[in-house]
Amino acid sequence: MAEARLNFQSDLRELERQTLEALDMITDALAQTLVALREHDVELAELVIAGDDRIDGRYLEVHQGILTLIARQAPVATDLRLVSALLDVIRHVERMGDQCVNIAKLIPLSGYEPPVHEEVLEALAKMGAHARSEVTQAKAAFAARDAGLAEDLVRQDREINRLNREIFRMALEIGEDPDTREWAMHMILVARALERIGDNAVDIGEQVAFVVTGLFREFSDSSHPGSPPA
Repeated sequence: MAEARLNFQSDLRELERQTLEALDMITDALAQTLVALREHDVELAELVIAGDDRIDGRYLEVHQGILTLIARQAPVATDLRLVSALLDVIRHVERMGDQCVNIAKLIPLSGYEPPVHEEVLEALAKMGAHARSEVTQAKAAFAARDAGLAEDLVRQDREINRLNREIFRMALEIGEDPDTREWAMHMILVARALERIGDNAVDIGEQVAFVVTGLFREFSDSSHPGSPPA
């Protein structure tokens, strides 16, 4: 019985390692996505899309591993919290990967030389930097079981939401040229995808608090009223 318990703990630690490593995959994918967006690099965007298979594969690996672990031995209360949290975290990882793909798919739609506006791209770059920082911080908070660091994610997320609204405003005021307006509409969708990555990072932070305290609570409404529709 003791040996089975030790094996369970070892397997659970490995599944947590794989889950946190998947967050590194997201920061890498997001970095590539932001470069592709800035440089209008269609080939790099295609690499982001292709690379999502690795993230999906990790999701399936962790998800199946956790189900197998539960089937083999019923976890005690503290372990059950971690098992539940890991299932939630890996789902958010998969969703963040999908948002990177959504952005990458928008890049070639504006043509070979789109009529870009630097102010919009700069705001998107800031959003992307905050989103990457949130993902990194969410990973650190989970690894350290630091509920305070997890709750601090809300601070960065508010700035992402502010930039999202600002990009929406700039896109509406961008002018009457049809090609420019089409590009601006695509950038609204990019901003929305980045905003959703931030929301998922906050959701991971909420799971940190759950593991630490045993109580689930929302830190805040990360989709504040007034955010533009997408």
